[in-house]
Amino acid sequence: MKLVEPPSCSLPSSVVFIGRDSHGHWVAQEQNGRFGGLFVNRAQAVKYALFENGQHPEMIVELSGAIELDTDGGLLSPRRGRARKTQATA
Repeated sequence: MKLVEPPSCSLPSSVVFIGRDSHGHWVAQEQNGRFGGLFVNRAQAVKYALFENGQHPEMIVELSGAIELDTDGGLLSPRRGRARKTQATA
């Protein structure tokens, strides 16, 4: 039997930002810093975002500029670039 960790967010429709950091890694992070992670590709970042936000692809925003993972749990602040809605194709 495989145990699956429950989503860490309490609200099923959390906005999750995804994009690349300054080192080229993919970042996924909830807008208030409740959860997030680094990923080797976009598909894994989107898969994680969907799992954590309760399978709401409309609540995933892909940023065109670099973003950095905030490990202090604060608000995510994109360094530059514009946000755009993304198609959740994992």
